[in-house]
Amino acid sequence: MTEMPNMHDAEPIPAAARAEIDRLIQSGDLFRYTAAKDAPVSLLETEFADLMGARYALAVSSCSAALFLSLKALDLPRDARVLIPGFTFAAVPSAVVHADCLPVLCEVGADYRIDMTDFEAKLDGVQAVIVSHMRGHTSDMDAILALCDARGVPVIEDAAHSLGTTWQGRNIGTLGRIGCFSFQSYKMLNAGEGGILITDDTDLAARAILMSGAYEHAWRKHPGIGEACARWQNRLPLYNLRLSNLSAALIRAQLPELPRRVADGRRNHDRVAAAIGAAPWIEVPPPLPGEVRAPDSLQFNLVGLSDSEVHTFAAAAEAAGVKVQVFGMSADNARAFWNWQFVPDLPELPQTRAMLMRACDTRLPARLTEADCDLVADALLGAIHAVMGLERAYGT
Repeated sequence: MTEMPNMHDAEPIPAAARAEIDRLIQSGDLFRYTAAKDAPVSLLETEFADLMGARYALAVSSCSAALFLSLKALDLPRDARVLIPGFTFAAVPSAVVHADCLPVLCEVGADYRIDMTDFEAKLDGVQAVIVSHMRGHTSDMDAILALCDARGVPVIEDAAHSLGTTWQGRNIGTLGRIGCFSFQSYKMLNAGEGGILITDDTDLAARAILMSGAYEHAWRKHPGIGEACARWQNRLPLYNLRLSNLSAALIRAQLPELPRRVADGRRNHDRVAAAIGAAPWIEVPPPLPGEVRAPDSLQFNLVGLSDSEVHTFAAAAEAAGVKVQVFGMSADNARAFWNWQFVPDLPELPQTRAMLMRACDTRLPARLTEADCDLVADALLGAIHAVMGLERAYGT
């Protein structure tokens, strides 16, 4: 029997990082503001901003920290209402609450994207929007930005899963006022933990820099933004959400790998999606027109299965070596909105709930080969046929 690939581990850290990591360990110079210039975190910010085509980048301790700082940088009033999709990770409403704002949840469709009718209905009366490109699926950004721009509502992009994705030829994360990315282990760039925000707005960048923990005059080590930072000296609270030089060294070594990882991830996703989508009980939502995705995981919906058949399918897939998470059926899943009981007046979202009860998620790392992907597809098809039967598929 052919052995299933390891779908848990991330890619190894490139050897290019080792010399820099050894240098940092020998020097003990792990704090981003110790060096006079060219600290690894500072270099990462410059390189990432150039990569994305943004004026400013600020590396921080996590994507959650980036989202929190983005909201604080917008200088929203206490209890400001922030519209977010009902399908996202719990860190997003948590960041809203942590920023002394109130999450407002809107419905998400069977394609994992924001339901534009519900979004528009709930947009009046909110002070900001966070668009989560959840699991790398881009909502209709043209429509979202048009609606928000008409009302003067700033948009923050939660692009934790979307580094390398483009919308109408533009990099995801550069469409709204601020874009936030993750360097957590299962993302395209892996530092274990970490995040970064990008923006073209000088004042937003300066406020975020100060609040991230650039105390006293450490902000002087952020080039090209000193005047704006000086205006906010001693006027903002410090949250100490900085990234360390060690993490930055890990990330910088992976930046040259990003185009290859994006291409391989798209190849793997599309190969498995095409294979399993042939089964009548599996639906893989396609990208929207103008969306070119950079996936490192696979999502699909189970169609026409009962709850017990869904559980049996997931168990059969796991027995075959492919761990499948059904978002709404995994106990205490942080992506199921009904588990966000810290959200005041948590609403019911029937459309989103129905989607989550049949939406499946499995790791599909970019490092897999085409042969590995075929094994994954075969395991998923074997699991669905074991539950539903070949006869029901083909009418024989």
